[in-house]
Amino acid sequence: MNHTAEVFQPLQDDDPRAVGGYRLAARLGAGGMGRVYLSHTRGGRPVAVKVVRSELADDPTFRRRFGREVTSARKVKGAYTAELIDADADGTPPWLATLYVPGPALSDVVARSGPLPVPAVLWLMAGVAEALQAIHGAGIVHRDLKPSNVLLASDGPRVIDFGIAVAADSTAHTATGAAIGTPQFMAPEQASGGDVTEATDVFSLGQTAAFAALGRPLYGDGPAVSVLYRIVHSEPDLSGLPERLRPLIARCVAADPGERATAAEVVEWCRRELGPDAEAGAGPAVWREIAGPEVTVPPPAPAPEAAPAPTAVRTGPWTVPQPLAQQPATAQWPGAAQWPGAAQWPAGPYGPTVPQRPDGPQERKRRRRRAALIAAAALVAGGLGLTAAWTVLDAAWDGVRDRTRDTAASASGTPGTGTESGTGTESGTGTGRSSASEDAGTGPSGAEATAPGAAASAGRGAAADGPAAGPTAPVAHAYGPQLLNGENSLSITTGTMREDREGDIRFACEQASCALESDTSAFSIMLGEPGATYEDCRLRFADASGTDGRRLPLAAASAGTEICVKHRDGDIVLLVLQVKSTAMPDIGFVTADMTVWRAD
Repeated sequence: MNHTAEVFQPLQDDDPRAVGGYRLAARLGAGGMGRVYLSHTRGGRPVAVKVVRSELADDPTFRRRFGREVTSARKVKGAYTAELIDADADGTPPWLATLYVPGPALSDVVARSGPLPVPAVLWLMAGVAEALQAIHGAGIVHRDLKPSNVLLASDGPRVIDFGIAVAADSTAHTATGAAIGTPQFMAPEQASGGDVTEATDVFSLGQTAAFAALGRPLYGDGPAVSVLYRIVHSEPDLSGLPERLRPLIARCVAADPGERATAAEVVEWCRRELGPDAEAGAGPAVWREIAGPEVTVPPPAPAPEAAPAPTAVRTGPWTVPQPLAQQPATAQWPGAAQWPGAAQWPAGPYGPTVPQRPDGPQERKRRRRRAALIAAAALVAGGLGLTAAWTVLDAAWDGVRDRTRDTAASASGTPGTGTESGTGTESGTGTGRSSASEDAGTGPSGAEATAPGAAASAGRGAAADGPAAGPTAPVAHAYGPQLLNGENSLSITTGTMREDREGDIRFACEQASCALESDTSAFSIMLGEPGATYEDCRLRFADASGTDGRRLPLAAASAGTEICVKHRDGDIVLLVLQVKSTAMPDIGFVTADMTVWRAD
């Protein structure tokens, strides 16, 4: 992992482009706590931005503890730590930024080149122990010290991710299904749920040093439960360690926290073992040999291009902003052709050109009706449910259309089709609003009405003059973000998550391929413009060729992807992906908003 192409991975579709004002240039990695990205300060210095996973960020306790730990971490100023320079515990999602360390992780170095020589292990232990002194001095216990959290720069090791694991401890079991920390590098008291102290980090330091010297975890590999059992109930086998390292590592991994060496004692022990090399400062030469040449850091991400400034184009009495040279200066507002008297207006390239507005009583009424439409639209922008807001808009538009029809009829001397009574019902000699032409969306002249939402209600891509619409959509039941991982499932019937795999929709990964699966429902991914409706999904499943079967690979899916689901009982579901995390399949997950239309 020391080549530029391997260290700096391009951003994927589900990666943000900026966080907290930092433009992201590349992805550095991912883990149980979140993803890490490369960015730069305004002065051009590289920084590592860690973005916390959404399910952790949703927990209020996590946010409070994360904020406290960030405040403490700002005090850490050690020579062997990656300094925290910025953070936002209240962000969406929370994030923090540390100075970027141009060097590989200890875990990658050992995987690539094998165990480190004894002098390098001693330099490693001294540097990490000095970092722990700075961290503990700020009142922080790391809790997750391990080889992947130790980066090897050309001038020595750097400890990262301090002050994060403790914040996530309260949400560990509900969000990730495992205790915070890596099993192979936990201390006995941590594995058994006991008190976590500075001595806990020293135990992890001994395990990390043993890994560097052996090329494997001190307590072996295997299922997490087996590893933790060995850590709690058995003595470690130190026979494979070099003789010079055994006494020090034995002190670090003592079962009783009170018998372990302190971080200061580890530093002094290593200096004595290194002898003249320590006094001569020979450490950098060791690190340059181990870490290899530094990678070339990508330049800062370019600023997004600004959209072209709009220009004001006058079309009759209204001024319409339009990008320069994209529309003719005579472009008219939509729907003008359906207004009374439009046929007598001067013709333009897109239909009749709107005349100057009169300022009489009728025009004042029209202004009031237009204000009602604007207020109804504001309900949508204000966050009301789409179904309720669209009903308001439809009702407002119907009122405008009816009043316009009556005005046109009275102006031509033709009796109106109905009058509004004081109770809100319609009466009169005409057919009223229940006529077939009204239901078909036609105006007084038989032309099609272009009320907002008419095309949408007919389904995506359906022509306004096409066949009659399908069945009336059932009531939509909206559910908040749903988290699917390898251990739970989603019930369509109740709209809730299950802690087992017996629900209707499951998330599963086979090697590097992740997908949604179901035994009760079929999936169909929606392509094209966003905004799928009940009718879109219903028509999709009306044609057998539209379904993607009961397993839907997620390789091509990204944030915003819409997926229709049909349950065998007839329920229709729309899933809108919010987050897709599949870079590490073992801890992969997706979150999605869910809308359900019940068949009954």
